[in-house]
Amino acid sequence: MMGDSVRVALVQARPVYYDLPATIDKALSLIAEAARSGAQLAIFGETFFPGYPAWLDWAIDYARWDHAPTKQLYARLVGNSLAIDSPEMRQLRDSAKTQGIALVLGLNERVVQGRGNRSIYNSLVIIDGDGALLNHHRKLRPTYTEQLVWAQGDGAGLRAADTTAGRVGGLICWEHWMPHARQALHLSGEDIHIALWPQVKPMHQIASRHYAFEGRCFVLAVGNIMTAADFPPELQLPPELSAAADARLLNGGSAIIAPDGEYLVEPVFDAETIITADLDLRMIAQEQMALDVTGHYARDDVFDFAVNRRRL
Repeated sequence: MMGDSVRVALVQARPVYYDLPATIDKALSLIAEAARSGAQLAIFGETFFPGYPAWLDWAIDYARWDHAPTKQLYARLVGNSLAIDSPEMRQLRDSAKTQGIALVLGLNERVVQGRGNRSIYNSLVIIDGDGALLNHHRKLRPTYTEQLVWAQGDGAGLRAADTTAGRVGGLICWEHWMPHARQALHLSGEDIHIALWPQVKPMHQIASRHYAFEGRCFVLAVGNIMTAADFPPELQLPPELSAAADARLLNGGSAIIAPDGEYLVEPVFDAETIITADLDLRMIAQEQMALDVTGHYARDDVFDFAVNRRRL
């Protein structure tokens, strides 16, 4: 049974980019390490499985119609993306059960079903400490050049789930600037909100801190690490970024934010590490005294709110 305190672990790491089996192996090791630290919840960053397509930041050269290297890279990403109903996902769920730790995973999701859908999605899943898959959210709107890679998601996963570590929900990247998406999660009663980012840049830090203050919940903002050496060989790295193999293309920035919007753990940049902290869940009610956007600070007599939760 959940108590007043929960230990969390933010996994800030490099996947083995676009290599799903190797990324799964690395993740299993990191999950075990997080569990040994006493964590009850571990989180991996946006599309950690098997890596964020950071080349989209320089897509002016790669977004040309029928560009063979881009098509080859996309096919490799699809082939190494993670299906919800797959042996690889079973490995992760079994690890959660074996280690007794809840997980939040960011993934490139491929669809395995009979109707021919070969699109991939930017997704977030919540797995409980007994291995049960509790929630599956697909990013509502890929941002800008991300539309080259991911299809649009839906509202089916816009909710929090009861885990052994508390009530946990999450959004992906620029969904944190979609007011309706935020309110849907606020209404679902999060204790802990997971903010997945490719890296947690200054404006992403602001969005994460604002979410914590607005939602009166803990926010775990998680970013990834990517070096120049991880850039896909199908494409050419811009000269200004290719000087050193260990130059950071994604530099982490993971942080833990309390329900008053203040940092519990300041952002950590550049390092591959597991960031742990103990959250005092009693802070949530303390901060809700002044602001509760789902309670005394809501005006249901003025505003109507509805979410279409149908899986597309």
